[in-house]
Amino acid sequence: MASLKQVSLILFPLLLISLFNFSNAAGIAIYWGQNGGEGSLADACNTNNYQYVNIAFLSTFGNGQTPQLNLAGHSLDGLNGDIKGCQGQGIKVLLSLGGGAGSYSLNSADDATNLANYLWNNFLGGSSDSRPFGDAVLDGIDFDIEAGGAQHYDDLARALDAFSSQKKVYLAAAPQCPIPDAHLDAAINTGLFDYVWVQFYNNPQCQYASGNTNNLINSWNQWTSSQAKQVFLGLPASEAAAPSGGFIPSDVLISQVLPTIKTSPKYGGVMLWNRFNDIQTGYSDAIKGSV
Repeated sequence: MASLKQVSLILFPLLLISLFNFSNAAGIAIYWGQNGGEGSLADACNTNNYQYVNIAFLSTFGNGQTPQLNLAGHSLDGLNGDIKGCQGQGIKVLLSLGGGAGSYSLNSADDATNLANYLWNNFLGGSSDSRPFGDAVLDGIDFDIEAGGAQHYDDLARALDAFSSQKKVYLAAAPQCPIPDAHLDAAINTGLFDYVWVQFYNNPQCQYASGNTNNLINSWNQWTSSQAKQVFLGLPASEAAAPSGGFIPSDVLISQVLPTIKTSPKYGGVMLWNRFNDIQTGYSDAIKGSV
């Protein structure tokens, strides 16, 4: 029989390996907040399908504007408890800035700093008498910048990251797959982004199409060479979610795409747009065991 010391020497490396694998476990990120038919935030989290939820969107900010949420008719009532409930399940909840439609831009480094202070005090670890989600403290901020210029989002990332000395602020970004991204290139090059969920859809030059995965894989390989700490494969959860293409049938994703991209040490998982479309197709149900 092996001695206790021998058993410890055998088990300790296995424990380290298991801890490493757990800390680097891949997951599914989802966008919630842009369709009244998608159910509550709690409903989304209670599926146990998602490890990250982006509340979408803070669609008005910068250039002297008062920041405004647009949650497509969702009530703020109950979100405090929903956010805490999601976090209690180990799900990271982030606020997404921007989106495909909105009024946003940053016109100076000071503008970026002011926005960072607003986000810290109203959604993160700071304090304000006008917090939209009450005392719920979000885990971080997602940059889904698709309009309004590219200036000063690197300044915003640095200003938000500076608050991590008080409480970790996770930073995420959702660039389009063509490199360099037209709005987020400088920000991502700061190396501060924990999660970069690249939109491999509505971009024919770097998305899946008609059985051809080459453009997608080539673009993926470029992104894993970027300054992103982790890269996620951003996909539409249905064909309707991406009018210009990029939808990958779940069986194709599982058999032809995931085995290749999962070999990258920067692989973080899959991002889906969005919760409403995922409900329609059950896409996350189909892929969660393979992500």
